[in-house]
Amino acid sequence: MKDLTIASAEEQFAKLGLSLPPAPAPLGVYKPMLIDGRYLYVSGHGPVQDDRSLIIGRIGKDMDMEQGKLAARQVGLTILSTIRTHVGSLDRVRRVIKVLGMVNCTSDFERHPYVINGCSELFAAVWGEEHGIGVRSAVGFGSLPDNIPVEIEAVFELH
Repeated sequence: MKDLTIASAEEQFAKLGLSLPPAPAPLGVYKPMLIDGRYLYVSGHGPVQDDRSLIIGRIGKDMDMEQGKLAARQVGLTILSTIRTHVGSLDRVRRVIKVLGMVNCTSDFERHPYVINGCSELFAAVWGEEHGIGVRSAVGFGSLPDNIPVEIEAVFELH
């Protein structure tokens, strides 16, 4: 009989060969994340890079949708950094419940879900398709703070 052991989220993340940026500190009156019972609520995050700078630009004007998708993946990495920093390990997450992706784009841009897939695909790679894909909304906005291309908030269930 085959061993059907599934790699942990931390092991899966290590296999991806990606690095986590520093977890951002709040720049306003809010918490970056909050645990209520077995649920972890993560505030809206932007695309923080390894040097703490933000990716900036509007999709459809300053960047194309592929660059936007990469920015969304970077937001996902920033969320993972917040989880690891405040909760201790990605393995504490049982499943992704909900992702809300906000895309800073021109009024004629219509591929919001494609852009947010950058984050959703990352979460699926870390927690697997069964636990890494939750419900989701992907919507366009006329602007986002500091002209970031993507902001994402999420809800997770903890072990």
